[in-house]
Amino acid sequence: MKILVLLLGLTVASYAQYNRYPYNPEYYGRHIAILRQSKDTAPDGSYSYSYDTENGISVAEQGRPKNIGPAQIEEVRGQYSYTAPDGTPILVTYTADENGFQASGAHLPTPPPIPPAIQRALSYNAAHPEEEEPYRRY
Repeated sequence: MKILVLLLGLTVASYAQYNRYPYNPEYYGRHIAILRQSKDTAPDGSYSYSYDTENGISVAEQGRPKNIGPAQIEEVRGQYSYTAPDGTPILVTYTADENGFQASGAHLPTPPPIPPAIQRALSYNAAHPEEEEPYRRY
């Protein structure tokens, strides 16, 4: 009886060890194949990569280091495209540099125009700059 319990215990322990993380296709989702992929890096720090998948996603990006005074930043240009669930093709192009990340695409919202009163105020402020007063020290 002791041998039977010992064998049963070893069997359960080995089964638990090998099936600790069983593959569950419903949890991990469908695997998407990569149809094309390329990447390139250069000694100066510049790079480029791109890939296309079987479900219609396409990505491409190029970047290079850029010196701005004593600082060094990364200047990046790229784009990605896919098909939205409603069937609309989406294309986003972007740049990222010293001015920050700037994306553009036909599906992205645009800001409303600046009201005329604010445009007049901004023009007036630009034409009549105020002199800065030094800070008062008490």
